[in-house]
Amino acid sequence: MEDIRIKAEPSESEIETALIGFPGSGLVGSISIQYLVDNAEFKYIGSITSKYFPPIIMMMEGVVNAPVRIYEKGSTLAFVSDIPIHPSICYELSNAIVEWLGEYKIREIDVVAGIVTNTLEKRVFGIATEDNLLENIKDHTEILSMGSISGIPGSILSECKASGIPCLGFLGETVNTPDPRAAVSVLEVLNKVYDLKVDVEPLMEQAEEIEATMQKMAEQVQKTENEQQGPKKENLPMYG
Repeated sequence: MEDIRIKAEPSESEIETALIGFPGSGLVGSISIQYLVDNAEFKYIGSITSKYFPPIIMMMEGVVNAPVRIYEKGSTLAFVSDIPIHPSICYELSNAIVEWLGEYKIREIDVVAGIVTNTLEKRVFGIATEDNLLENIKDHTEILSMGSISGIPGSILSECKASGIPCLGFLGETVNTPDPRAAVSVLEVLNKVYDLKVDVEPLMEQAEEIEATMQKMAEQVQKTENEQQGPKKENLPMYG
């Protein structure tokens, strides 16, 4: 597609699996896949650009990164993004990715994302485009019985369903703030399903630091609100 350009080096191996993580609820997808490529020694091979992407670029130690990147290790490709994708371009981007992956006759696409629930158990829910695919993950995830998936994850799953490409979704239970603990839960499942052997302890330590920081911020906000409200009126007699 003219408006979406995928530029990547030719693969050094026969590609079987693609992992996809884009920003969404709790940033679970982008945190998980970026941590994976950094700690499992994936090689950067290319990027995706579009005039519809927001005009933002990230940098690390003075070097700029493409906002949507493609990595490779062995028979696995990984897509990771620093930028949110507007709903108006989700279909076009998903179509471009799946079409490009089709050239590799890929065996399976895996989407990693977050899902907001009413609990904080950090469960990982599993979904798939076909019933038989659930057999591979039912012992490691809670199969999501009902619900809807939006954004890039939903568009990728929809495109794979239409194209007959096997696709699995790993949804980490999260809240609407950066949630590395949910990313840890997803990575632990990926370790079991694909024997990745990725050490998640450093990410868990980071999760604890973020949670401690957020707790301090919440306490400071509460303290400020209490000061603005004045002294509490306690043990006052009731009249009526």
